[in-house]
Amino acid sequence: MSSQTLTATSASEQQAQMEEKVGIGAYISLFFAICFFSGVFYKMPEAYKWLGAFDFTTLIGKFGSVTGGGTFVGKAGVSARAGFLFALSLVPGVMLALGLLEVLSHSGALNAAQKLMTPLLRPILGVPGITGLALITDLQSTDAGAALTKGLVDSGSITKKNLVVIAAWQYAGAGLVNNYFSIASALFASFLVPVWIPLAVMFCLKFVGGALIRFVLSTVYKEDFKNE
Repeated sequence: MSSQTLTATSASEQQAQMEEKVGIGAYISLFFAICFFSGVFYKMPEAYKWLGAFDFTTLIGKFGSVTGGGTFVGKAGVSARAGFLFALSLVPGVMLALGLLEVLSHSGALNAAQKLMTPLLRPILGVPGITGLALITDLQSTDAGAALTKGLVDSGSITKKNLVVIAAWQYAGAGLVNNYFSIASALFASFLVPVWIPLAVMFCLKFVGGALIRFVLSTVYKEDFKNE
C-alpha cells in the first residue's frame, strides 16, 4: 500500500471521527482548554488569584534558584552544553501540555474544537478547527504550541500547507499573552490607551500574518501544494 493511500485512509478516518456527535461534556472540556491555555487566568487580581490554579503558565511554575541566584541552567553557558540545558528546561511545559491534551482529546474537546472553530479558521486561515487548541496554546507557550502542532502533523490531521500557515500565525507574536504581561508590564503606566488594546491589536495582526502567508502559498507557491 502506497504512502499516499495510507495518508488518505488516515485523513478519512480522522474526518469520520470528527463527525461523531459532540456532547455537552466535549464543549465544557473545550471551554476549559481555552481558558487554561489562553492566559485568561494569568495574573488575576488579588481577590481572584486562586483562579491561577487553572492557568497553564502558573502550573508550569519556575525553577528554584541555586548559589548565585541562577537556576540549574546557569549563566554564560555556550554551545551544545548550554543548548542542552536550555532544551531540558522546556521539557516540563511541553509534557504538561501534551498530557493535558491527551486527556482533553478523550473527553471530546478536539471534536468540539473542530465543529466550533472550523467556521472561523477555515475562511481566514484555511485550516481546520482542530488546530484551534494549538493556536490558543501558542498564546502562552511557543514550545507547547509547537508540540501540539507536531502532533497534528504526525496524526495526518493537517496538510503541509496548513502547517506553514499555522507556523506563520504562531511565529508572529509568539507567546503573546505571557510575553506581553511579563515584559511590557513595565510600560503599562505610560500607556495612553487601555492595556488590552495593544494586546488585541497584536492578536489581530497574527491573523493578518497567517492570512498573508495563505495568500502567498495559494498564488506564488501553489504548484508546491497541488497534490494535497
